[in-house]
Amino acid sequence: MNQVRRDYGPRGGAEHLARIHGTEEDKVNCPFYFKIGACRHGDKCSRQHHRPPFSQTIIIPHMWANPLLLVANAGGDINAADKSKVQEDFDDFFAEIFQEFNKFGKIEEIDVCENLGEHLVGNVYVKFEDEEFAAEAKNVMHNRFYAGRSLLCEYSPVTDFREARCRQFDEGICERGPYCNFMHVKEPSKELKEYLEKEFKYVITKPRRGGGGNYIGGGEDRERERERPRERSRDRDRDRGDRGRDRS
Repeated sequence: MNQVRRDYGPRGGAEHLARIHGTEEDKVNCPFYFKIGACRHGDKCSRQHHRPPFSQTIIIPHMWANPLLLVANAGGDINAADKSKVQEDFDDFFAEIFQEFNKFGKIEEIDVCENLGEHLVGNVYVKFEDEEFAAEAKNVMHNRFYAGRSLLCEYSPVTDFREARCRQFDEGICERGPYCNFMHVKEPSKELKEYLEKEFKYVITKPRRGGGGNYIGGGEDRERERERPRERSRDRDRDRGDRGRDRS
């Protein structure tokens, strides 16, 4: 009988764990928290939520008070809400937070969830060009009062939002509706996008297909995106080492 050789050595095990990390095969780490930075089970989740010690991205849970949540909680029809008024109020909110977070450094992306699920409703994600910008924003914004509430601000593991966005929602065909577990990102109006591009050179592009959440493919792009924080971390460590030698 031919025996099948299995590699249980350190290298084989490490490669296997790296390959399945953050996927459904990973029985230790929560794939939803890894991809989205939020999980519907919260602290009761049976898998681990590894909160990063640093990141380009910060998350402020429930910062946007989505008016449709009040309608839904009252048993009303969210489809009957005044969409133009909702959009107008959202544009005011987005413009305000953009200008506030822009004070800390260049922003690569701001995403606001319009999901109504408890773990995603009103979540604001801000991805900066540099981790140091994110660190300053986190330190300043944490416990700050906004709209009568104290904000919780923490680092998010999400640096590639194609992993987090719902492709079906972006294509207008999500059947799960506002309680989908992937991000339904609320878009600013065309007028606000044009203003931000003109005044701040901030361009909001349409999400690229083939990369995330329930997207298929896009693996090469995702690997390049994951390498960027590692490269920045190595550069930062080298800078600290150089400063230490300069002082000695």
